Amino acid sequence: MSISPSYLKLLNSGAFEKIIVNASKILDSCCSCPRNCRVDRSNNLMGYCQSGKLPVVSSYTKHFGEEPVISGTRGAGNIFFGNCNLKCLFCQNYEISQNSKQENNNEVSLERLAEIMIELQDRNCHNIGLVSPTHFSVQILNSILLASRMGLHIPIVYNTNGYDSVEMLKLFRGVADIYLPDFKYGNNLYGKTYSGAINYFDYTKKAVKEMYNQVGDELIYDGEVIVRGLIIRHLVLPNGLAESERVFQFISEELSPNIHISLMSQYYPTNKSQKDILIDRPIRESEYEKAISLMDKYGLHNGWFQEMESSPQYIPEFNKSRHKPFRN
Repeated sequence: MSISPSYLKLLNSGAFEKIIVNASKILDSCCSCPRNCRVDRSNNLMGYCQSGKLPVVSSYTKHFGEEPVISGTRGAGNIFFGNCNLKCLFCQNYEISQNSKQENNNEVSLERLAEIMIELQDRNCHNIGLVSPTHFSVQILNSILLASRMGLHIPIVYNTNGYDSVEMLKLFRGVADIYLPDFKYGNNLYGKTYSGAINYFDYTKKAVKEMYNQVGDELIYDGEVIVRGLIIRHLVLPNGLAESERVFQFISEELSPNIHISLMSQYYPTNKSQKDILIDRPIRESEYEKAISLMDKYGLHNGWFQEMESSPQYIPEFNKSRHKPFRN
């Protein structure tokens, strides 16, 4: 039995238009993310993310490298947005996330973004994966409304770095049925040092709690893929810099031990990792095993582990192929 995404209910009730009215004010004094730059992006002024009025689509593709319950057998319809509200020294997507002078040439209209969503649906993708959507969240909402009027009927996956505004996420209630946030650090200092994020741990706790409040801890399936739910990704970093125990403790004690965790071993020193000796190496098997044991300590038994040797296949090459940046 097919399960319709929640945004169709908003569309049919007329509530989606009201969400857009509220969202449209955000760009006038931008508070799309916790940085609260307060620049007028509606007039193409740019804050920290170096992004203006229109969304930047760096790549879109049928992607099979997400969690099995998201990629399924037909792939996730991923849309990779350019630029970012973080500046991670080790970012594997740095070619598009930290190269705004080039990426801003890939601006598209709201109508074109809606057409891309329809195109991915026509390619039989299970869902629409919004990869790094935070700084274009207002524009994305507009395009989802346009696409739903054009016949979009597959789930929306909000695939984020976790540094999100709770107020913005509230506008996605009933629009995004699947949340796929990173939870990078259990320590504000490391978030500032390695991603340039002020109070990353504090803000991400609030953001993930809002996602949990919207969709709960249960994954709802249609066949072998999910159509609703929350999966939290946690990338193990070398030398304990992810502070995994504090992340797992928060999830278990303040959210739910039933939440699904995707524990990632794919860390690979790239981008500007060579600037800091503590992150300039792959993780060790013992570090990954420690993270697994910490999950067990806090009763987090739902989710997925990556193979230690899998990291090279997750490194994209956007400059070689925009529409097939991954090796899988």
